[in-house]
Amino acid sequence: MFEVSFDILLMLLAAGFAAGFVDAIAGGGGLITVPVLMLTGANPVTALATNKVQGVFGAATAALSYAKGGHVDLRTQIVPATIAFIASIGGALLVSVMPTQVIKIFLPILMVGIAVFFATKKGLDDRDKTRRMAPALFMLTMVPLIAGYDGLLGPGTGSFFMLAFVSLGGYGILKATAHTKLLNFASNAGALLTFAFVATPWWLTGLAMGVAQIFGARLGASLAQKIGSKLIKPLLVLTSFALAAKLLWDML
Repeated sequence: MFEVSFDILLMLLAAGFAAGFVDAIAGGGGLITVPVLMLTGANPVTALATNKVQGVFGAATAALSYAKGGHVDLRTQIVPATIAFIASIGGALLVSVMPTQVIKIFLPILMVGIAVFFATKKGLDDRDKTRRMAPALFMLTMVPLIAGYDGLLGPGTGSFFMLAFVSLGGYGILKATAHTKLLNFASNAGALLTFAFVATPWWLTGLAMGVAQIFGARLGASLAQKIGSKLIKPLLVLTSFALAAKLLWDML
């Protein structure tokens, strides 16, 4: 029935739960699931495609959890989410023509920069700060740019959204996290739609991992709402450094 054996499926379910937990708080769940999928025999494209299958469940669950907690009004996010969905499809379609190898060289530097920003920037907490970009301009520039990157490559998308919401949107850490999740869901969904035509995801395995993601995301979002920036900031810094290290390792 599943594309993998039962013992491997159990390992993937555990990875899905852990990824859902981490992703709901700081993003970077793919750091867990993609390597595990590849260790179980999936080729890189299948691993990325399957990661999108299960990732949409975690992102959707986290978005609903934060909305239920009153940290984001999902109705006001419909237009930005639609833009993210379309931009992600466009990014995925550009994989064959964009210089992704060049982009990958700069990604570790960007991720280290994000980690340093959140680790050293004073005054970053759950309180909103001064907005540096109008919401309409943010929606028309940063949202499609980051979502398009998610379709093109993907690693660090949640961190990039977080950085944009905090540094340009003036959002507090918890509010930025809450607003990131629906956009991340939309960009995941757009990339998945494209992968469904150009790749071969492990659909049944991905759906099973998606169920595990739901439980992990609910726990992660619940803790994030209770603890706030004191939990989100250190985990975001850790996942950003971990992603930078992984990208460097892959290149070497």
